[in-house]
Amino acid sequence: MSANTHIDLSYKTKNSKQLINMNVIIVDDEPLAQEVLETYVSKFPALNLIAKCSNAVEAFDVLNKNNIDLMFLDIQMPQISGIDFLKTLHNPPQVIFTTAYSEYAMDGYELNVVDYLLKPISLERFAKAVNKAVANEQQIHENEPNIPASTEAANYIFVKADKKLIKIRFDQINYIEGLKDYVILHTPNGRVVTLQTMKSLEIKLPSDIFMRVHRSFIVNLANISIIEGNTVQIEKKIIPIGKNYKDVLLNIINKNRL
Repeated sequence: MSANTHIDLSYKTKNSKQLINMNVIIVDDEPLAQEVLETYVSKFPALNLIAKCSNAVEAFDVLNKNNIDLMFLDIQMPQISGIDFLKTLHNPPQVIFTTAYSEYAMDGYELNVVDYLLKPISLERFAKAVNKAVANEQQIHENEPNIPASTEAANYIFVKADKKLIKIRFDQINYIEGLKDYVILHTPNGRVVTLQTMKSLEIKLPSDIFMRVHRSFIVNLANISIIEGNTVQIEKKIIPIGKNYKDVLLNIINKNRL
């Protein structure tokens, strides 16, 4: 790999330099292709391989149970193609297509994937693709306000929106919705849209007030009015409960039952 493809898995804030760590999954039905990608991923310490999946069903389960930042996704797979699988995801991670077929490049462009790697994949080409994903991750972190989000006594958070820092009290947040690289905070006064990931916002919120109930939704527990089946209702909004979150939510709710 030449010097021109060196990858710096870090980003600079105004006050310090911090490492970027990206959780990765590989989705490919060919064991040899999985092995090649796993070898390449291992050469970059900040890429943390969470799982290797042989099909979309396995990948969907991993995505629901983990915070994944980057997915290497094969296009030609049994049952459901990588393209069709990606279209089903409401809040997908960054995606790099890996395929032996060049005719799908336009699909990758329309789905806003990071890059499109043709097999056999060289390490140099792999590094260039990962560089793009890291640059995207850097941009997300650089747009997050570099101030303490909350302290033990704080009852509010600052978020960056419309080139301003907006203070929002926790009790004003009904629920939070993830949409690609953005999150939407829904309040009685309207929506606040900020450029950051659900994962980065979730760790700033007090766990006794907020809970993630779905890969794309965090709710204010105090504002839930109805739980029915696999949904919760906050005001007029019906929010799905992911199967991996339901038991935890019900345990919390049952502690407050009469």
